[in-house]
Amino acid sequence: MLRFLVLTSLAAIVLAEDQPRYLEDRRERVVGGEVASPNSWPWQIALQYISGGYAYLQCGGTLIARDWVMTAAHCVDSDRTWRVVLGEHDLYSISGREQFLSVSQVYIHPNWNRYNVANGYDIALLKLSSPATLNSYVQLGALPPSGEILPNNSNCYVTGWGATSTGGSMSGELKQAYLPSVDHETCSSPDWWGSTVKTTMVCAGGGAESGCDGDSGGPLNCLINGRYYVHGVTSFGSSLGCNTIRKPTVFTRVSAYIDWMNSVSMKNVFI
Repeated sequence: MLRFLVLTSLAAIVLAEDQPRYLEDRRERVVGGEVASPNSWPWQIALQYISGGYAYLQCGGTLIARDWVMTAAHCVDSDRTWRVVLGEHDLYSISGREQFLSVSQVYIHPNWNRYNVANGYDIALLKLSSPATLNSYVQLGALPPSGEILPNNSNCYVTGWGATSTGGSMSGELKQAYLPSVDHETCSSPDWWGSTVKTTMVCAGGGAESGCDGDSGGPLNCLINGRYYVHGVTSFGSSLGCNTIRKPTVFTRVSAYIDWMNSVSMKNVFI
């Protein structure tokens, strides 16, 4: 039986150019995780939906252009009123650095199937109602070249407000976890994820560290030649537990979808 869980959140909250300053001590993780320095991942966004005077944290995401956000398809494949929060750190307080922008259009990959997450294509683009203002707290995430494959054991971090343990509570503050990448040959081996993992996916972690519920849609930030690139969109983990050994967090491989993203944005770039 296929055993995996998408990593969305249903936590309610009241409506309310720096390089990341990641922590060097890698003994602590997100299932475990460390609180990130405020706004040290300035392309990370919080995706919320509005209902009954409250904003509900649904997922994370990445600002990839001033008016475009990348997230997971499973985060937005329902009819809701979406809002993106930029410059966010603590979900339960207002720092004055936040920008709250509504979403004018949702573009889900046409091959996405909500009943079969392991089929892949778990990626979506959100067109913002107005462009973001870029500053020290809000920056664009860098995307890898089309087709680029991460080397095994690359230095990567997952970031998000997801649960700090399997079945545990959400984090109010943005957290980060060091998740070294796992190459496809290893991750698709029988005692890891097997055939569940496709070549259009990226695995990272596989031990005490992982993404968890609420981290979906957020970035996998990988350090390549001195710069962080968003190589993954958080997609799913094991139903046996977020940090099950040899069941690393699985991400949509961003470099497999560059052409699709360009085709969507080019049709709407001036709208």
